[in-house]
Amino acid sequence: MRNTTVLISGAGVAGPALAYWLRHYGFAVTVVERAPALRPGGQAIDFKGRTHRTVLERMGVLKDIEQRRTGTTDTVFVDEQGARLALMSGEFTGGDVEILRGDLAEIFYRRTADHCEYLFGDSITALTENADGVDVEFEHADARTFDLVFGADGIHSRVRRLAFGPSRDFVKYLGYYYAVAGASPWSGKTTGPRERVTAHAHNAPGRLAISGGPKAQQMYMFASPELDYDRDDSAAQRRILAETYAEVGWEVPRMLTELAGFDDFYMDTISQVRMPDGYTKGRIALVGDAGYGNTLGGFGTGLAVVGAYVIAGELASAGGDHTVAFARYDEIMKRYAKIAGNSNTGRFLAPKTARGIRMRNWFLGSRLFALMTKYSDNAANDIDLKDYPALVGAANAR
Repeated sequence: MRNTTVLISGAGVAGPALAYWLRHYGFAVTVVERAPALRPGGQAIDFKGRTHRTVLERMGVLKDIEQRRTGTTDTVFVDEQGARLALMSGEFTGGDVEILRGDLAEIFYRRTADHCEYLFGDSITALTENADGVDVEFEHADARTFDLVFGADGIHSRVRRLAFGPSRDFVKYLGYYYAVAGASPWSGKTTGPRERVTAHAHNAPGRLAISGGPKAQQMYMFASPELDYDRDDSAAQRRILAETYAEVGWEVPRMLTELAGFDDFYMDTISQVRMPDGYTKGRIALVGDAGYGNTLGGFGTGLAVVGAYVIAGELASAGGDHTVAFARYDEIMKRYAKIAGNSNTGRFLAPKTARGIRMRNWFLGSRLFALMTKYSDNAANDIDLKDYPALVGAANAR
């Protein structure tokens, strides 16, 4: 096997999933993560269809995921008085199985921690590729050389910026921001039945506020020109929300009052990553949102897990020859990643006009919505998964 030492940037979902498969095939894996530890809780994410299920079964984690799945959450859209206007079913938003992002990351981490090196509280500062590998400089750790480097570090990928170019060349802002606050009601639950619950949502033109639900106790989504703010300054982000929703009725004043008391808070853009020339460059490759992300588009986690399976399997099939494996990965994933499409969740959930809100509410109760749901399910399975070669590292990886 060639190119046996690999570095993965990111310990969210894509990174540990990739670590699992690379170790599975006998690679020596190091994962670097900016955060000081795994991030617990987080948004609810889902899997749907036979393709996702097959990969999770081959990883041996499907039962663990089902034990920690969230319940089924219907979202009811209401007017200012709380009267029901429309329903978005939990079967649509939650796929076949839904789990908190932090819980999924923990499951993947536990499958890899004993056999992979994790560097928490650190990040990559420089990448220099040469004929024999990639020289990597870290913020804290000593510089090292790896045969291959993978960016599994999300839409704001540092690996992509260092290796491919500035984010503005690859990330398209779609005109909306979203924020989540307060731990999900499913945080910390590991076993037992998952009841059906209801989240309530209210729209004003260009704005959405949700109280309750699987993602967090509160969720916001709003249209805006691109803002200049510090992504690490949560106090400034909370002020942006307070100003944006100052005149919105329903329960929003109560939500904004409670907002300051939540330790769990996250705000970001709704954006799409576009990599027309592929997800690889020399000895460096992107997996998950770093290469084909579309915020809240409904396919990101499944794409990440499938992408990790494919690139590791192609490397094993090619005996570690990245020139062969990366070309094949680009070909396979460029086709499959089209399922993320050009959808804009913000435009659907937070229409900019009152008429747009009425049309969205009508659409949710129409046959067209049922057809869209069916298309979504079919698209998630639009790939022929290979059975890759003998799992040479399987005994140790498990």
